[in-house]
Amino acid sequence: MKRTLQASVPSPTLSSLVFLRTQLILLSLLLLVACSSVAHKTEDRSRSKTDARVIRIAYHSENQTNASDKTHAVDKQDRWEGFNRGVFRINTGLDTFIVKPAAKAYQFITPDLVDTGVSNFFANLGDISNTFNNLLQLKPKAAFNDSMRFVFNSSFGLGGFLDVASEMQFEKHHEDFGQTLARWGVGSGPYVMLPLLGPSTVRDATARLSVDILTNPVSYHDEAIPLFALNQLDKRADLLSTEESFHGLSTDPYSAIRDVWLQRRAYLIRDGKTDEKEQSDMIDELESLDE
Repeated sequence: MKRTLQASVPSPTLSSLVFLRTQLILLSLLLLVACSSVAHKTEDRSRSKTDARVIRIAYHSENQTNASDKTHAVDKQDRWEGFNRGVFRINTGLDTFIVKPAAKAYQFITPDLVDTGVSNFFANLGDISNTFNNLLQLKPKAAFNDSMRFVFNSSFGLGGFLDVASEMQFEKHHEDFGQTLARWGVGSGPYVMLPLLGPSTVRDATARLSVDILTNPVSYHDEAIPLFALNQLDKRADLLSTEESFHGLSTDPYSAIRDVWLQRRAYLIRDGKTDEKEQSDMIDELESLDE
């Protein structure tokens, strides 16, 4: 009886062993990519204190050079300041009592691997909009890069939860239709503080609430609102570690956030290109930091 049972058990074939070995190799590679993604995100959080000091330097340096010209330019752009400050107070209250506590709870209960996967998933969907806008901005190389990111991350990255494209040296871009309009000479218009959505301009708000929604695949999903809420919650949780950047930045948080947002927006529109003198001044400031 014992011999009969032993004989009935099929022995593994060469093809099954090869298949198993292939699956184990693929699983090992995916785990390595996942661990690498978590390491990158943890490293980003660990740099928050340095980022805070850099932001303070950029802000104070900007305010110390050509202060009168800068004040005039900001006053002209922020012509709806009274309205904007009212919306800012409402947004701050909602963030303090609802959004920030929810973000802290989300960060506390979500494992780093899952947190990174959620961020990667939405970032992967964003590469569709990046590709679209790079094409409109006549940047074929960047458009090809972003399309390849989406292809590789959607397939080998398990639907975008793993960022294998970055490991393959495909650079991540951040484009939107507001930047495309700026590329073709459309002025920004007045600065405006949007309810719940935060800082923007007339041009960027119009683009964000129209074309950017149409190029976001989440908009076409039956659970679009919950997915949008999850994306915003994940982003807010990621900002918790760098929130101290704005602490002590200015006695007027509204002005500080406005100025930093406008500077970053101009940086993105110029594709990271900075004036040589401005860059030299920034390097001098950074080199003067205490160790």
